Amino acid sequence: MAAKFSKRLGKNRVIVVEPADVHYYQPMFTLVGGGLKKLQECSRPMSEVLPDLAHWIKDKVVEFDPSASQVRTKRGDIINYDFMIVATGLELNYEQIPGLVEGLELRDSGVCSNYSPRYTDLTYKYLQSFQKGNIVFTFPKPPVKCPGAPQKIVYLAEDYLQKNGKRQYANLIYNSALPVLFGVKKYADSLWKVVERRNIEVNLKRNLLEVRPHKKEAIFEDLDEPGKTYETKYSVLHVTPPQSTGEALKNNADLTDAGGFLELDKATLRHVRFSNIYGIGDCTNLPTSKTAAAVAAQCGILRCNLGAALSGETVGMAMYDGYTSCPLVTGNNKCILAEFDYNLQPLETFPMNQGVESTLMYTLKAHVMPEIYWRAMLNGFWEGPSLCRKALHLGMGQ
Repeated sequence: MAAKFSKRLGKNRVIVVEPADVHYYQPMFTLVGGGLKKLQECSRPMSEVLPDLAHWIKDKVVEFDPSASQVRTKRGDIINYDFMIVATGLELNYEQIPGLVEGLELRDSGVCSNYSPRYTDLTYKYLQSFQKGNIVFTFPKPPVKCPGAPQKIVYLAEDYLQKNGKRQYANLIYNSALPVLFGVKKYADSLWKVVERRNIEVNLKRNLLEVRPHKKEAIFEDLDEPGKTYETKYSVLHVTPPQSTGEALKNNADLTDAGGFLELDKATLRHVRFSNIYGIGDCTNLPTSKTAAAVAAQCGILRCNLGAALSGETVGMAMYDGYTSCPLVTGNNKCILAEFDYNLQPLETFPMNQGVESTLMYTLKAHVMPEIYWRAMLNGFWEGPSLCRKALHLGMGQ
């Protein structure tokens, strides 16, 4: 968005408040954990990806004052704005699970997580050193960014073990706090066939409570039976951490809903109470899966609606339909490309059944999408596949 609007408004008229030195392409973390990519392929210096025309303030917003159209930074600076786009993402709350941080930091504990670049390399390391026993994977209570990622690594791990002669020594267990394997029935049906064919144990409504790294035990609660817990031994434990918006946003009742998410009109992406505030991505309360593909589609909506507001025109010509996508990698060279809308109805780009495993979709996920991200999306040139969808469906696609 900074690239789009800095080109329109000119030098230093767009301010980006961002504390990080490095920008990560997070959708690739799963492939790093599966040994198919290197961590250094996922990152660029922040100074290289931010547009030259924008003014980068290397600081963190710690307080929003929407009534005064101001934010306060960690250094104590006050920044005024005419319009604001909130894109603060989600925070990873590893510390909320007792024993988890200790396990991640403990040498050879078998505890790993693809969600943080600090821990992503551990996953492949522990798959390589695995000898026998349980390999356990978790999905916490929502919200979760990229909700397909917790099970993608299950399939990549199984594929690795199969190809390296270790599969017969492994019991793969996927414990999810969700009531379904995947939110869209078409893709869930396909994924159930995958787990059944590959002998992967799936336990739904089972939530991680505690990690005991010295004993290599994980404690899970049964969400259907309060008070009932399960103690599971593991050789490898891959954890998807609990997630939430950051403190500055979560604690601002003027901006957020009851869950601490930026409260937007789900069609226009404008705030429901403050007309000069817009939002994008994981920090919002938009009822769709939190993915990079969703952000790309939201970019086009913001370009139109915020652009109209800047010109004093009516906002609402562009309406977001909730498009999101989750490339469900099921192995090295296999992928189910899930695309859907707010109503959990498939919204597929290609004129083929995307509910089956495909080498083409894996190539798209592993090799094409990263290039689109770095070269097009970050420079303001990619707003999702809607135009491609219409062309490939001869104008009949949405």
